[in-house]
Order: sequence, then structure tokens, then C-alpha cells
Amino acid sequence: MASQAGARSMSAMTRRLVVPLGLIGAIAIIVIGGAFLADREGAPKLLAIIYDLIGSHDRADELRQGIGDTTLAKLLLGGVALLVGVGGVWLFYITASAFVGMMKPNRQARIIPWVFVLPAVALLVVFLVYPTVATIITSLTVDGGFAANYGAMFSGPMIAVFRNNLIWLVVATGGSVFLGLIIAGLFDRVRREALAKTFVFLPLAISLVGASVIWRFVYVWRPPSQPQYGLLNAVWTGVGFDPINWIATPPINTYLLILIMIWLQTGFAMVVLSAAIKGVSIEVIEAARLDGASERQLFFRVIVPIIKGSIITVATTIAIAVLKIFDIVYVTTQGRYDTDVVANRMFLEMFVFFRDGRAAALAVVLFIAVLPVMFLNLRNLRTQGIGQ
Repeated sequence: MASQAGARSMSAMTRRLVVPLGLIGAIAIIVIGGAFLADREGAPKLLAIIYDLIGSHDRADELRQGIGDTTLAKLLLGGVALLVGVGGVWLFYITASAFVGMMKPNRQARIIPWVFVLPAVALLVVFLVYPTVATIITSLTVDGGFAANYGAMFSGPMIAVFRNNLIWLVVATGGSVFLGLIIAGLFDRVRREALAKTFVFLPLAISLVGASVIWRFVYVWRPPSQPQYGLLNAVWTGVGFDPINWIATPPINTYLLILIMIWLQTGFAMVVLSAAIKGVSIEVIEAARLDGASERQLFFRVIVPIIKGSIITVATTIAIAVLKIFDIVYVTTQGRYDTDVVANRMFLEMFVFFRDGRAAALAVVLFIAVLPVMFLNLRNLRTQGIGQ
């Protein structure tokens, strides 16, 4: 019995020593691994050290000079990311939970929730709060500071960019929601409802880049002497007109790009609004019919007001996506031919013109533009009793 008690005491002492060391090791792995991943030259430097250890000094020197093959360095970076993101986090939760389990029961109940909440909060701070604050500071201090960066927002080219974004916001959001609402109402009456909805919803499964490539072929232009393999010009010339370079012809090109977004988002709007329509009480519908309401009046004066909350939710969700639109414009025109938008201009300012302050100012403006839409969405959810 004495030996068993001694063994238990030794086991408890070992646990009290190993668990804190494991927790410290897990935190060290995450911190050191995060610093390694943040260093652009971290993987090549580590691979160069490995080459030196195995005697391959020539490859190590090439990596240090930036002229060597970086494939292995990228694989090493992925391995470290996997080790830190999976192994380090798993070890942290295991050891932190065990460490809290060594405390008194009343303390465990208060501390254990924070063990799981604090890492998520830390990630939000590192990947959301810190970049936001850093972007605002950059817009106020770099490339001439506040006056130069935000003053450029009122220049001619930038006004055209904001105008295009406004057109996108109104036409793309309104078009997607309106078509989704009408299609949801019509398909609610057909027999093969699921099959019909599938064809409308399918474009949503395509990425924005993929959809842009598809529609580039639809809008492609060739001189009149050559055959038109673009669908739109093939139809246009088939009825006797000369081919038009749709992508390079403002202002129609902006609306043609918006059509891609409407094609993608209509399926989303249709699915959500169709579910909302099916949730309308049958008694309300029958009462409206007994009162002599036509089908058009029933839909627009009875059903639509009832599902207003769902319509606002869909509209705000699509509006946020539209405000940040980048892929369609970049793939089709790269912002040329008077089609530029805020997100694409921000990319050009940072990675083409290397004006980080101007790009940061555009990011701040875009962030401010999204805030009212988010506020409207939250207020709508609270009106519906969600999140109270």
C-alpha cells in the first residue's frame, strides 16, 4: 500500500512537471512557427541550413542568393504550417486542458471556457484587428499621408471608379434579388420544381474566375472579315449587324460584366427566397384569395411584404459581395475601358504602382462602405428576433 501511494505521488509530481512544460512547449511551437511563417525568407534559410548539414554547400549558397530552386522550400513551408497549425494547436489544447484539470474544481469551471475562447480571440486579433489597424495607419502615414492618399479619392479617375462601384451595387444587387424573387415565385408553381431550380442554381457552383472566363468567350470579338466564335457577336452578326467589341465599349461593358454577377448570384437569391415563400402561411394565402386578390396582387402585396426580412438579408449579403468585386473585372478587362472598381484599383495601386498608402486608403474607404450594409443586415436580423 505504501509503495502504491508512493507511486501515485510520484506520478502526480511527474504530471505536474510534464503538463506545464508541455503547455510552454506548445506555446513556443506556435509562436516560433508563426514567426517562421511570417518571414518570407524563413523557409529558404532553413532549407539552406539543412543543405549545409548534409554537405550540399552549393545548393545552400544558391538559396541564400535567391537563385536556387525554391520548390523544396515551399514544401518545407507547408510542412511547418501543418506542424504548427495542427500539431501545435492540438498540443496546446491537450496540455492546457490538463493544466486546468490540476486546479480546484471551482477554478476549473471559470477557466476552462477561456482555454478554448482565447486562441480564437487571438487569431481574430492577429488576422483581423491588427491588419485593419495597420491598414488605417498606413493610409495616414505612407505615400504623403492623409492629405495625399485621401485627397486622391476625389480625383477624376477615382470618381469614375466609385461611380462604377455604385452602378455595380445598384444593378447587380437589384437584378440578382429581383430575378431570384421572380424565379422563386414562378418555380413554386411548377411540377419539376427541384429540376428547374437546379439549372438556375448551378452557376453558383462556378468560381468567379471560371465564370469570367466563360463569359469572355461569350463576349469575344473578331474583325468583320473573320468568323465570330463569340456567342453574342455570332447572334449580333447573324441578324445583320457589324460585330462589336463588347468588352472595350463603355458604358455597355460595365453592364455586361454586371450580368456575370447576376448570373452567378440569382441562384443564391432564388434558393433563399423560395424557402421563405414556402414558409408563408397557407391560411394567409387562402384568405387573400377569398378577398378577391389576383395572383399578381397576392404575390406582390401579400407574400413579398411577409418575406421582406429574407429579401433584405439576401440583398445585403449580395451587396457586400458586390462591393468587394474584383475577380470578374480583373479577369475580363483588368480595369481597362472605363470598367475599374475599388477592389481592382486597390490591387493595381499596391502591386503595380507600389503606392501602399493609396491602396490602404482605398481599403479603408471600402471598409467604411461595407459598414452601413452590415448594420442594415444586423438590424434586420434583430427585427426578426435573431441574435437578441
